[in-house]
Amino acid sequence: MLQLDHLSLAADGFRLTADLSVPAGARVAIIGPSGAGKSTLLNAIAGFVTPQAGRILWDGGDLTGTDPGQRPVTILFQDQNLFPHLTIERNLALGLAPDGRLTPAIRARVADALNRTGLDGLAQRRPAGLSGGQQGRAALARALLRARPILLLDEPFAALGPALKAEMLALVTDVATETGATVLMVTHDPQDARRFAPLTILVADGTAHPPTDTAALFADPPKALDDYLGSGF
Repeated sequence: MLQLDHLSLAADGFRLTADLSVPAGARVAIIGPSGAGKSTLLNAIAGFVTPQAGRILWDGGDLTGTDPGQRPVTILFQDQNLFPHLTIERNLALGLAPDGRLTPAIRARVADALNRTGLDGLAQRRPAGLSGGQQGRAALARALLRARPILLLDEPFAALGPALKAEMLALVTDVATETGATVLMVTHDPQDARRFAPLTILVADGTAHPPTDTAALFADPPKALDDYLGSGF
């Protein structure tokens, strides 16, 4: 279980508090107004933002002072975290070895991950030689190889069209199911939340609220969410 224990974050003129828990293996959307602190919340869990107070716990262990590389976390940003000067094969190898070495065993595991994410035959291309959807698949293939128990998604598919985004969310679901990962996904799209996440965290008015049933939340949204979604929702 992931616990944010009386967490207090401050950045760029705002303050965010969180006192909540997320069950292991859950898929959770994070939604709320722009600038409310959704990305800051993910970055704190990943170790890139230091809390002013409180703790971040995973399975009872305190991660608050742990370096990002030592946390049981994989995070994907909108740029997919791919190194442009490396081949896709070497980008994925970094998920298994920090120095990116390509032993026969690592090559075999990378090839298997590429095959399972529909990228067979593209190992020697660089990210610029892939479409946006293929880059997203490559990033997910690396997450599959890392097999960390917490997967954080900071709108990595925001620039994709609706059909391709739906395909990527289905692939994330497959990866999460295979690895047993707990997934937290920032989104601005209620349809993405409905499609992917049984639970949703609302971030608004300085608070990250505890996860609640996604369908129930959007069926009867609180004022902060209703104001954000607008009359067209």
